[in-house]
Amino acid sequence: MSNQDEAASQPDIAALRTQFRDGKKALIAHFMQSRATAPAATRLIKALTRHVDATLAQLWTDCGMPANTALMAVGGFGRGELLPHSDVDVLVLLPDEATVETGSPLKGTIEAFITACWDIGLEVGSSVRTVAECVLEARADQTVQTALLESRLVCGARKLALYFQRETSALMDAKAFLRAKTLEMHQRHTKYEDTPYALEPNCKESPGGLRDLQVVMWVARAAGLGRNWAELAANGLITPFEVKQLQRNEGTLRLIRARLHAVAGRREDRLVFDLQTAVAESFGYTSTRSARSSEVLMHRYYWAAKAV
Repeated sequence: MSNQDEAASQPDIAALRTQFRDGKKALIAHFMQSRATAPAATRLIKALTRHVDATLAQLWTDCGMPANTALMAVGGFGRGELLPHSDVDVLVLLPDEATVETGSPLKGTIEAFITACWDIGLEVGSSVRTVAECVLEARADQTVQTALLESRLVCGARKLALYFQRETSALMDAKAFLRAKTLEMHQRHTKYEDTPYALEPNCKESPGGLRDLQVVMWVARAAGLGRNWAELAANGLITPFEVKQLQRNEGTLRLIRARLHAVAGRREDRLVFDLQTAVAESFGYTSTRSARSSEVLMHRYYWAAKAV
């Protein structure tokens, strides 16, 4: 390949950076200008996920990733829940026969792809593994098992992705997973003082926060009982009324977290005093003689967290 051809095949980092950042900025601005509703937050989260998917797919192609490799979204990105400043967790999946040695073309291509992600403003948390390595890691670490549970293909080899999902699903021990997640939840609740009523709660990790709802869905998925609240109801595990309650409270928590990210301009899941008023005002709340705007916001948060 000539130098001219090689240069032509490289991603235009400056153009992609502008395209990605302008697109993300426009999505967040539209969200902040719209009414503060749970459906608006859901639309933002889905739009941000699609925007990041498209950007990653373009970089994957531009960097010349091999046809027998795949890019998997894992964690929150895997379940399609990207907040304005969430990390983007990805797995570069390789066939079992692949070797990534220092100085090898494959290693250089992967490093160029990951570097390009950071260069355009994607804060990726990345890992590079074969399917066999993923299985070994998942057997040894429940955190890895949880992240892989919600994996989905972004781009690349579909057959490899399906093989990976079959292999990682086969090793799931639902009872052991339940015990591990329950212990993990109790430890997290202890860390956050076992109350949803903290003065500066973490709307993701505190008791009654979004993580508690995610734990329920992780355990349900691991046991093959459903992938969402509606499926749990269809399997007789919760009532239609409980589905509505769960969806409403989850929507409230997700909306508050999305507004918090947008107001802070960074990944911030704590409703700290310095941000409470600004977040409340973004909801359209105003202070009165009887209550400050921040108190109205926190009352709404506590109501949802207590219900969870």
